[in-house]
Amino acid sequence: CLLDTLGCGLEALEYPACKKLLGPIVPGTVVPNGARVPGTQFQLDPVQAAFNIGAMIRWLDFNDTWLAAEWGHPSDNLGGILAIADWLSRNAIAAGKAPLTMKQVLSGMIKAHEIQGCIALENAFNRVGLDHVLLVKVASTAVVAEMLGLTRDEILNAVSLAWVDGQSLRTYRHAPNTGTRKSWAAGDATSRAVRLALMAKTGEMGYPSALTAKTWGFYDVSFKGETFRFQRPYGSYVMENVLFKISFPAEFHSQTAVEAAMTLYEQMQTAGKTAADIEKVTIRTHEACLRIIDKKGPLNNPADRDHCIQYMVAVPLLFGRLTAADYEDEVAQDKRIDALREKIVCYEDPAFTADYHDPEKRAIGNAITVEFTDGSCFDEVIVEYPIGHARRRADGIPKLIEKFKINLARQFPTRQQQRILDVSLDRACLEQMPVNEYLDLYVI
Repeated sequence: CLLDTLGCGLEALEYPACKKLLGPIVPGTVVPNGARVPGTQFQLDPVQAAFNIGAMIRWLDFNDTWLAAEWGHPSDNLGGILAIADWLSRNAIAAGKAPLTMKQVLSGMIKAHEIQGCIALENAFNRVGLDHVLLVKVASTAVVAEMLGLTRDEILNAVSLAWVDGQSLRTYRHAPNTGTRKSWAAGDATSRAVRLALMAKTGEMGYPSALTAKTWGFYDVSFKGETFRFQRPYGSYVMENVLFKISFPAEFHSQTAVEAAMTLYEQMQTAGKTAADIEKVTIRTHEACLRIIDKKGPLNNPADRDHCIQYMVAVPLLFGRLTAADYEDEVAQDKRIDALREKIVCYEDPAFTADYHDPEKRAIGNAITVEFTDGSCFDEVIVEYPIGHARRRADGIPKLIEKFKINLARQFPTRQQQRILDVSLDRACLEQMPVNEYLDLYVI
C-alpha cells in the first residue's frame, strides 16, 4: 500500500495542474529540518508538506479505495503521516536523538486505514452532502497526534477539534460543479489534521461533546440527529480488504465495468467490428455506481470525466485502453466518445447492490451487454471483483509492483530507481530504515 500510494504521487507530478499547487505557501520559504516531498526538491513545514504529499497522492484518482456506506481512499492519510514522521525524524537527529523508522509509518497507515474505514462501514456522510475527506481529517488527526507523543486526553482534544471543524461538501464531486478540488481535498484534510494535532500539542483545549451536544454538536448539525453505528472493532480489517486501482485510473465503482469493456473491445477486434457498429451498450450495475458516476450531458474537465461511467466505458470500447491521459482535453475532444456515451444506459441490479454491502464479499459488480447495428449481440461480460480486490491478491500484487516501477521510472534515473526498489521490496530493510533516509531516496 505504501509503495502504490507513493507511486501514484509520482505519476501526478507529470500533470501541471497538480504541480502548480505544490511547494511552500510563500515561495522561497526555507524550513530547517523540514519534511521532504517525494519526487521534488521541496522541504517544507509539516502542515504544508502534508498538503503537498496528499494532493499528489489523490490527484489522478489512482490510489487505494474503500467502499462501504461511505466511500473514500484511506491512503490519503499518508500525506499527514509521512510529513510528520519525516519532520520529527529530522528534528530528532538534529537534537542527537533517534529518528522514527518506516515501521512506525506503516503502523500509522494501518491505524488510519482502520479508523477511516471502520467509521465508513455503517455511516454514510454522502447522504447528508458531506465529503469523505472528513474521515481523512479525523483519522489523520488521531494518528498524527499519537506520533507526536500526545497523551490520551490531548489526542481526544485534537480529534474533537477535527469534528467541530467546518466539513467539506461534496459539491465539487458532482454535476454541475465537478472540479479539481476533488483532487486536492484530501491533501487539504490531512494537512489540516497535522495543524490541529500540533495545536493540541500546545495544550489547546478540546470539546468533549463535539459529536453529541444538543443542537450544536455534529450529530444534530450535520448528521440529521443520527448517531454513528459501528460494525466491528478496530483491528486490521480495512488494510487487509482495501481495494487497489491497478489497471485503470478510474473511480472505483467503474473498475469492473472498464475491465469488461476491455474484454469486449478484444471480442470486437476478433469479430471485425468497431465502436461505430455499436447500437446500444447496457450496463447492469450496483446502486452506488448509479449515484456517483452515472452521468449525462457535457463533461467540462478531467475531474468530470473520471467520474462518468459512460466516458470510462466508451474510451476502452473505442481505443482498447484507459489511461490518465485519456481524461485530458486532447482525447476528450474526439466526438466519437460523446456519441458512444449517448448509447450507454445503466440500471441497478439489486443482487449486485446486496453483494456490494456484504462484508464477506465486498463485490463491485458490473456487467455489460453490447448490441450492434446489424442486429447481433455479444454475450454479457460480467466482472464482480476487480483485480485490486482482496479476492484477487495473487493476480494483483505483481501488477501493483509493476505499477510502482513504472511510476518510479517517470521521475528518476535507473540507478536511483534501483536504490528505491532494493529497500522498498525488502520488508525487513524497509521497516528498519529511518524515515528521513527513505525519503531522501526520492529527492530529484
